[in-house]
Amino acid sequence: MLQKLLSQQKQHLDHYFAHFNFGDCDTLLQEILACRGMLFFTGVGKSGYIAQKIVATLQSTGTKAFFLSPMDALHGDLGMVSSQDLVLVLSKSGETEELLQLLPFIRNKGANVVAITSNETSRLSQAADRAFLLPCEKELCPFNLAPTTSTAVQLLFGDLLAIALMEKRGFSMDQFAENHPGGRIGRRSSIRVRDLMLDKERTPICFSHERLEDVLIDFSNKRCGCLIVIDEKKQLHGIFTDGDLRRALQAKGERILKEKMGQLMTGSPKSIEMDALAWEALKLMESDQQRPVSVLPVLSSQKEVVGIVKMHDLIQAGL
Repeated sequence: MLQKLLSQQKQHLDHYFAHFNFGDCDTLLQEILACRGMLFFTGVGKSGYIAQKIVATLQSTGTKAFFLSPMDALHGDLGMVSSQDLVLVLSKSGETEELLQLLPFIRNKGANVVAITSNETSRLSQAADRAFLLPCEKELCPFNLAPTTSTAVQLLFGDLLAIALMEKRGFSMDQFAENHPGGRIGRRSSIRVRDLMLDKERTPICFSHERLEDVLIDFSNKRCGCLIVIDEKKQLHGIFTDGDLRRALQAKGERILKEKMGQLMTGSPKSIEMDALAWEALKLMESDQQRPVSVLPVLSSQKEVVGIVKMHDLIQAGL
């Protein structure tokens, strides 16, 4: 049964994508960008819930938007609406009585109204300044009654609109972080590598011309699982890890103690700048599952080694 329903759901969504009018959507996008006032969304029932979700996504991605409750609007909240505003009305049928009752009063305020329905001949579509059709073949509900496919396509449309506006307005990662200070999203978009790294004093660092026996104590005492090898300009030259030490001992025995770090290290290791997001460091460490990385050298903007960041600390930070 579930497999059959999933197949039907895919069929209904395929219909939406196949019949979606990109030209009309782009016209609506330009109208929103040109709006000098506020952007309002309204709807009743399940469409109202979707309208609220769309508003929440818009607000978090740099577009000022508000949900206008049809009932509250008729009892005073209409005072928020002005002649410079744009009101988007969500309704599958376009025949919702509460919205039809509200429409003349919104028009009296001078605001432009866009009807977003799945029925282009509906009264709401005919009465609005602009109508946008969301193709909906059929509800997933066996009686074609419970809002299922229709709310799914409304949600898809809202997300498309929000991200398109986000990109058009050049909404930055820093702005996103300002709007999401809490939770995992907040941590991923605000915590920098410099906040979690071990500084240079706590990082075992050596030069490529030094012998392993001369740096082994520092390697052991600082317990970072690696040695960062730098050149005379203090720039990253290579890395030598616990794993490298074990493999070298197995291959050559104690003779490796006399070898120079430049011969033992792994050259051109992955690294990250201290001002990068810590989330980017975690993604970089996990980018190659065949060769997992647990430690990253951290560089300054001048490419000098300033410390390391460890996978353990990134995970502990809740990223």
